[in-house]
Amino acid sequence: MLIYNADVKHWFTGGISRSVGKRVCVPGLNCYSCPGAIASCPLGALQNTLAGGRLPFFMTGFLLLTGTLVGRMVCAFFCPFGLLQDLLYKIPAKKLRRTAASRRLARKLSIAKYIILALLCIVLPLVFYFKDGQGRPFFCSWFCPSGTIFAGIPLVLLNERLRESIGWLFTWKTAVALVIACCSIVIFRPFCRFFCPLGAIYSFFNRYAIFGIHLDKEKCTNCGACTASCKMDVLRVNDRECIRCGECKKRCHCGALT
Repeated sequence: MLIYNADVKHWFTGGISRSVGKRVCVPGLNCYSCPGAIASCPLGALQNTLAGGRLPFFMTGFLLLTGTLVGRMVCAFFCPFGLLQDLLYKIPAKKLRRTAASRRLARKLSIAKYIILALLCIVLPLVFYFKDGQGRPFFCSWFCPSGTIFAGIPLVLLNERLRESIGWLFTWKTAVALVIACCSIVIFRPFCRFFCPLGAIYSFFNRYAIFGIHLDKEKCTNCGACTASCKMDVLRVNDRECIRCGECKKRCHCGALT
């Protein structure tokens, strides 16, 4: 997270870094408007490109390259908002009990992020571009809790002019961010599992990515220990919800996972 937001002087001024690096993207969810951000969020760049009526050649190539290399490993090791959720989950509190029924429900709810990707990140920016000549990055504007927590709230606190202009949209996004933050204390990574469109994109590559968890079928005894304790409720190693965190490797007693 510190590498993503390395323009330190803007952390305390209430301004937004204008780094030339913002022409390129970081792999994880990191708002362009984070005060110290030295690059862009791939999801925000995708929406803005479509909203401007341009084909996202660069973003498509970037996502293809990143996905092909590591898939959803980005979620575990390269996403600042994933880190925040991990830290919140470490807060001592009674966690939501995981049962067979709750795991089935979680799998069904995980489909929501694909709907959000299609609707807020692709369809609506294009619809409003064809309607008005200029679309909007709807996911960033209406929902993204990462942008609210790491960019919106710090900028409003530090910049008096921004405080004078806040309205109902800022209140709405702050409420969304607070709900997700509170849920992260009792539910493991709720945003990653149910809402994140970037995780949805990377999940398409999980089965084929070069780097990840390798299963040696000759050593595997199909005991299910690797998936039984998975907080992401995967059905099998490297399925669409697997973030390649490596916890399953610790649970495997026969050395089938590397």
